[in-house]
Amino acid sequence: MSKSALSQYGLDRPESGDDVVVPFTLDTLDSRGRAVRLGPALDTILAQHNYPAPVARLLGEAVTLAALIGSSLKFEGKFILQAQTDGPVDLVVVDLDAPDGLRGYARFDQEALDTAMAAGRTSPGELLGKGHLAMTVDQGVHMERYQGIVPLDGGSLEEAAHIYFAQSEQLPTRVRLAVAEFSARGSARPTWRAGGMMVQYLPDEGGRMFADLPGDGDFDNEETRDKSFTESNNWVETRVLFDTITDAELADPEISPERALFRLFHESGVRVYEPGRLEARCSCSAERIENMLKASFSTADREEMTVDGQIEVTCEFCSTTYAFNAHQFETEH
Repeated sequence: MSKSALSQYGLDRPESGDDVVVPFTLDTLDSRGRAVRLGPALDTILAQHNYPAPVARLLGEAVTLAALIGSSLKFEGKFILQAQTDGPVDLVVVDLDAPDGLRGYARFDQEALDTAMAAGRTSPGELLGKGHLAMTVDQGVHMERYQGIVPLDGGSLEEAAHIYFAQSEQLPTRVRLAVAEFSARGSARPTWRAGGMMVQYLPDEGGRMFADLPGDGDFDNEETRDKSFTESNNWVETRVLFDTITDAELADPEISPERALFRLFHESGVRVYEPGRLEARCSCSAERIENMLKASFSTADREEMTVDGQIEVTCEFCSTTYAFNAHQFETEH
């Protein structure tokens, strides 16, 4: 491709590297999406708890999915992804503090996890089991929350995301997630990396006329029927190309999101935009926890929490421990 063509499609900029979200459009295929690449940010989140590898991989997928979906927020607020299930990993929570702060936590039953690992049942779907996945947009105390909930029935987070977009957004969507350990030369330990990509079919004409979705479009009208067939073919082509991407291409540090997108869609034309940066950042603080202890716990509750005159609270996300003098709450009214 010529330099001018590269510039036209936004592919002449330096490759973005790690801890980024890269928006893109497929203009001729009526689709758009985002690619996420996580390196140090994900490794920081996972290293804070030293999770067993299967749990780390599951949480890594959840962090990547939250980054893909939550990075579309155009306002200050939080995107919260939470899975509650009956599996060995019964709780997964990820926050994206818009536009760039990520944190995540997974709770698991060690005995149940050991049994699953011994049986070789360690895929994300098997670790989660049955339950539900909730995705919440929180714009602050003075704004209404939006929440979408989909069932988890032993399937992957990718499958749950497809159901979410089909039911809640009614948008044809494909999602891919990949998490891997990477051993760099000279590194003291392997580090965690992840990549993800999402593409959605969004024709410019305004109403959805997509043959795969029941009830969409007026197929008795010849003009509409022809348009629907063309747009449906665009989505089929997008989906076929998208599904060829491999886990290695998604997570490989030598393949940037821009390079991966060019490999997939260069024949039909892909336009990439300025990447947004992502970082591991917990929103906990001594002030927030102190206010929580004052507002949410009675004097008797705080007395039960006191050891040697101190109350210690550890953040579930980042493992930071905060210590408070129990007597400081005695004069509070």
